[in-house]
Amino acid sequence: MSRFEPRGSGIVVTGAGNGIGAALARELAARGARVVVSDIDAEGARDVAAEIAAAGGCAVAVAGDAASEDGVTAVVDAARTELGSIDAWYANAGVDRGRGLPTTEADWETSLQVNLLAQVRAARLLVPLWTDRGTGRFVVTASAAGLLTMLDAPAYSVSKHAAVAFAEWLSITYRHRGVVVQAICPQGVRTRMFDEAGPLQDLLGRDSVITAEQVARAAADALAGDDFLILPHPQVRDYYRTRAAATDDWLRGMNRLQQRLEEQEGVR
Repeated sequence: MSRFEPRGSGIVVTGAGNGIGAALARELAARGARVVVSDIDAEGARDVAAEIAAAGGCAVAVAGDAASEDGVTAVVDAARTELGSIDAWYANAGVDRGRGLPTTEADWETSLQVNLLAQVRAARLLVPLWTDRGTGRFVVTASAAGLLTMLDAPAYSVSKHAAVAFAEWLSITYRHRGVVVQAICPQGVRTRMFDEAGPLQDLLGRDSVITAEQVARAAADALAGDDFLILPHPQVRDYYRTRAAATDDWLRGMNRLQQRLEEQEGVR
């Protein structure tokens, strides 16, 4: 089992201007990490970094766009300048765009760029450095949608599944060379995305709706080991098992939920 010590480590959290990313940055800083708070929302990133510093932590804001190769490269370069070396990367930036089959090409493109390709680009830059020194940690905020699905959100579901698949591939390919990969897969979390979910709130919150701070604590606690899945909602493990072992039963159950969603929305 591989243990990662946050104290003194250089850690980057993307999408950290609010929600789960901000909570991760605060929690990791509280445990002694030196944190780069990155977000396309430069003001949000600065506010979170200032809050951490005011509480006695070590944080610096770096504005960055996870949806482009140049943007990811700029964040990595700036973080290396600020931290000296990057010991862990939390690929937390994510978007939920489009609803149903009419989801536009633009929304599909943005979803894949932010939810998947940003991680590919960061790993391409970081993993060779980590394998050279024999240590590094790559943590993806993938959502339970990456293991199951999310009704009415095809671009989000598919891109999060792809994010889990890429994280699995990284783990398979590099774990023997010291790179630990983990995927955070919560269900309902009280964030801006949840508040804007409309009728999907009932599905996301069917077991419980937890806070971003609870997710961050679970993710930080998981640094004590190297388990791939980080599941702040333990029920997700059972759903994931059912999906694999009784796929048709699971699909039928999800279709019943889809029908209930359509009834709530008045779909005919």
